[in-house]
Amino acid sequence: MLEKLGFSLKDELTTDLFLQSLLDSFKPFVLNFNMNEINKTLPQLLGMLRTAEGDMKKGGSKSILVVREAKRKEKKVAKSKGNGQTKAKGKNALKAKGGISKDGKCFHCDKSDHWKRNCPVYLEEIKKAKAVGASV
Repeated sequence: MLEKLGFSLKDELTTDLFLQSLLDSFKPFVLNFNMNEINKTLPQLLGMLRTAEGDMKKGGSKSILVVREAKRKEKKVAKSKGNGQTKAKGKNALKAKGGISKDGKCFHCDKSDHWKRNCPVYLEEIKKAKAVGASV
C-alpha cells in the first residue's frame, strides 16, 4: 500500500515488518532466520514460512535430545609383583614425598612406641571428654 502512495520500503525493512507480524508459534523460525542472516525475497520467505508451518502441523518442530556415552580413560595398573603391591603408571601415579616411618613419635605424649591415634593417654582424655559432654 505504501508503494502505491509513493513511499517504497527497502527489502530489509519489508522483511522485518513481515516477520514481526507473525504469530508467536513462528518465534523459532524468526530466531533462526535472524541468527543465520538469511537474505530472501518476500516470495521465497513466504515459501519458507509455508514449509515451516507444515512442519509445525506434523509435529516436526519438537526438540530431539541425543545422548552419547562418554569415552572413559582407564588407569593402567601394573600386575602385582608378589608382595601385594601394585604400581600406577602415567600422570596419575602418586609418589610418597617423605616416606612412612613405622617407628614414629606420638604427637600427644612424645613417646616413640606409638602414634597419637593409639596413645592411651589421648584415648583416655577423649573418653573423659565424652562422658563430661554427655552428663551436661
